[in-house]
Amino acid sequence: MPTQSTEPTEPTEPADKNRATAAAILPLVGGPDNVTSIAHCMTRLRIALRDRSLVQDEALKALPAVLGVVEDDTYQIVLGPGAVARVTPEFEALVEEGRSAAPPPPASPHPVTAGELAAQGVALKEAQKARNATPFKLMLRRIANIFVPLIPALIGCGIIAGLNGLLMNLGWLPGVVPALAAIASGFMSLIAVFVGHNTAKEFGGTPILGGAVAAIIVFPGVAKITAFGTELRPGQGGVLGALAAALLAVYVEKRCRRLVPEALDVLITPTLTVLISGLVTLFGLMFLAGEASAAIGAFADGLLSTGGALAGLVLGGLFLPLVMLGLHQALIPIHTTLIEQSGHTVLLPILAMAGAGQVGAAIAVHCRLPRNGSLRATIKSALPAGFLGIGEPLIYGVSLPLGRPFVTACVGGAAGGAFVGLFNQLGIAFGSTAIGPSGWALFPLLDGTSNPGVTVAVYAGGLLTGYLVGFAATYFFGFTSQMLTDLNTDPDPDPASPPPTGPKGPADPAGPADPARAPALT
Repeated sequence: MPTQSTEPTEPTEPADKNRATAAAILPLVGGPDNVTSIAHCMTRLRIALRDRSLVQDEALKALPAVLGVVEDDTYQIVLGPGAVARVTPEFEALVEEGRSAAPPPPASPHPVTAGELAAQGVALKEAQKARNATPFKLMLRRIANIFVPLIPALIGCGIIAGLNGLLMNLGWLPGVVPALAAIASGFMSLIAVFVGHNTAKEFGGTPILGGAVAAIIVFPGVAKITAFGTELRPGQGGVLGALAAALLAVYVEKRCRRLVPEALDVLITPTLTVLISGLVTLFGLMFLAGEASAAIGAFADGLLSTGGALAGLVLGGLFLPLVMLGLHQALIPIHTTLIEQSGHTVLLPILAMAGAGQVGAAIAVHCRLPRNGSLRATIKSALPAGFLGIGEPLIYGVSLPLGRPFVTACVGGAAGGAFVGLFNQLGIAFGSTAIGPSGWALFPLLDGTSNPGVTVAVYAGGLLTGYLVGFAATYFFGFTSQMLTDLNTDPDPDPASPPPTGPKGPADPAGPADPARAPALT
């Protein structure tokens, strides 16, 4: 048994907290031997499992640090931005420690063979994948894997760009402004290289070769080259050109690996990969991708300047279903292209309204079900993340299982989107200098052609509209009478919420609702 040290120690609360979170999660996902791979994105700890049946979903959701769980090609535990980057290394360390220290399993009177366990794991994994592994969704997921690692740099540089703009408008610190401009712009000037690197890595090529081919796009010397009768511009084609160039490089490299003799592979394969892909990029892909990028920018600007309210209504109303289906990943290259072109993406503030509708709907659910302590506790724990634009806990823990509140949340998102879109149509155009954050977290990233105060006021007005309409639509239309009867009870009621009395309370059921009739909510 370890002894307690009496020596003074440095404050280690954050590290201890992250390790405690990882230690609480590990046994609930089946222990170290049940984890085959570990990764994380902006908000989620993503783990691959040997045996899905060993996961204790309800216990995981009950952990204070866990905002929700999502099943896709991996098992995803939503921890939130910042927290996930700190908990993941601790989780990885605990898994490694557990594997190295684990004693041999005790003899079982009914031993299970490794083949049986493997077959069970494969069956569970395939059953889950069958629901999501369409070719289109798999391709979108791979495209998202290219851009998601870039989001932290986009956020950091975006906030610095916003700070730089503020100082410039106020005339403060003129000696610092050029330095901030260089810091904010350096990454964006080379983003094509990072996209090329990640594309080759994702599709099975050599990452540095993908980056080398993509670097051609941003090289200043391309201005001396003529393609399709016009002189090229450094950066023409942007991230779309880099994506296409790196995909071509992967194809050429794989062909060379199969055809070139092994003794010559180290010399010939990289040379041919860069040469062939580079020539095609210069005399074809840069021009074509440049035209596509320009078309995307013109379409987005024209859509909001001429039909802003209607466009905002459609985009804000459909974004939650896109998230649920995983189709929102298709927007990541579009956002990045718009940021590369104009410094901000005009679509993200509108799409963020979907989260506002979700928050308003969740508050209405909390009000309409005063006796459902477990669901109210879920809403209380998930609302702070919801205000910051992290919608998964509310989507998967509240509105989607209930059904109708998911639809009314979309109504709130549509109203907020229409509000922001209308002001775009009236000439107050603005966007986000980075992708990733949403909700209140988007305020530092707002940028536009109008006064910063006006921009902030319009975005705040959109959020307020989404909250109010999402709340009202859910409160009045989010439940049937039967739903209120079945759901407005709980075996472990929230002690902070007294049961409703008087005519204003919902109908009191004759007895406790049949658990088999109520949907799984938390």
